[in-house]
Amino acid sequence: MIKHLRLALTLAVSLCSGIAGMGEASSCRQALALGLDVSGSVSGQEYRLQLDGLAGALQDPEVKRALLSTPELPVHLMVFEWSAPEFQRVLLNWTPVNSPQTLARITQTLAVTQRAPAPPGTAVGTAVQFGVSQLAQMPDCWKHTLDLSGDGLHNMGPSPHMVKAELEGSAVIINGLVIGADSQNSTDTRMAQIGELVAYFQARVIHGPDAFVETALGFEDFQAAMTRKLLRELAVVVLSQSPPSHRKPAQ
Repeated sequence: MIKHLRLALTLAVSLCSGIAGMGEASSCRQALALGLDVSGSVSGQEYRLQLDGLAGALQDPEVKRALLSTPELPVHLMVFEWSAPEFQRVLLNWTPVNSPQTLARITQTLAVTQRAPAPPGTAVGTAVQFGVSQLAQMPDCWKHTLDLSGDGLHNMGPSPHMVKAELEGSAVIINGLVIGADSQNSTDTRMAQIGELVAYFQARVIHGPDAFVETALGFEDFQAAMTRKLLRELAVVVLSQSPPSHRKPAQ
C-alpha cells in the first residue's frame, strides 16, 4: 500500500510542476479521463448501458458544442474501465477531440467495445491512482480532470481517502458519478443507497476546487447523468479563452 501511495504522490507533484510551467504554447485546454466501474456488481446489461450511455452523452448536442468550441485548443479524452486492484483496461487512449469526425470515431469505438473478463473487486483507490497516472501524461493541458463512475463502496486495495490525502496540493480535479442499485429495490431503499454512496464519494474520493458528485438513479439513467456531468465540467473551461498564467497547485 505504501508503494501505491508514494506513486500517487509522485504523479501529483509531477503533474503540478507541468501545470505551473505552462505557457502560451499549450494546445490542450483540458485533459479528461473517464473511469468506468466494471466490478462484479455490474451485470452484462449494465455494462452495455454504461458504455452506450457514455457514447450517447458525448453525442449530445450541447456536449458536442462544448467539446468542439475551440478546436485549436481541444479537450483531450481517454476512457478506461476498472474493478479490482490488478485490473484497469484502457478503452480509448488520449485523443484530441478537435472535429465532429473524431468525436464520431470515439463514440463508435465505445459502441463496439465488448466486455473483457475482470475480477469482481471494487478498488476505488487504485482506480484513482491509475487515472492520475494517465493525466500525468498530459502535463501541457490547462486543466486535468478525472471522472470516476461507481455503483459500490471500495473493498480492495489502497484506501481512497489515503490516496486522496496524498494528492493534497495537486491541481488534479476528481469528480464522481454514483449509480443507484438495481431497480428491483424499493424507491426508498435505492435512494438511501445512493445517499450513502454520494456521501462516501464526497468524503473520500472527490478532490479539488469545485469537485462534485453526480448521481444516476440506475444504469438506465447513466446517459442523462453523464450528460449533466460533462456539461458542468466543460462549461468552466469554455468560459475562459486564455490559459491560466503560471497556475499554482491547489492548496
